[in-house]
Amino acid sequence: MSQAIEDKIKQIQDKLVQLCRKNAVIEKENTALKLALEESKNSAASAASNMEAMQQQLDIARYGNTQMSPEERKAFEKRVNGYLKEIDRCIALLSV
Repeated sequence: MSQAIEDKIKQIQDKLVQLCRKNAVIEKENTALKLALEESKNSAASAASNMEAMQQQLDIARYGNTQMSPEERKAFEKRVNGYLKEIDRCIALLSV
């Protein structure tokens, strides 16, 4: 009877070792995936920033070379006012 118990304990120990190895592999993979996710987030943020800068350049080029319709002028003024508010907010933060 004790041999059967020892065999069961050995099986449980073997399974525990296997689980520990699998856990280590999964943790390593998880760390790699977290790093890849962080890099992807940084890349997406950079792309969004570049897109915003290009959009601003496009707007400047578009509005500098053509006559604007009233709707375009209103949208342009709204955008400029938004930038001015952002600048004012930054200045206020720097003043504190």
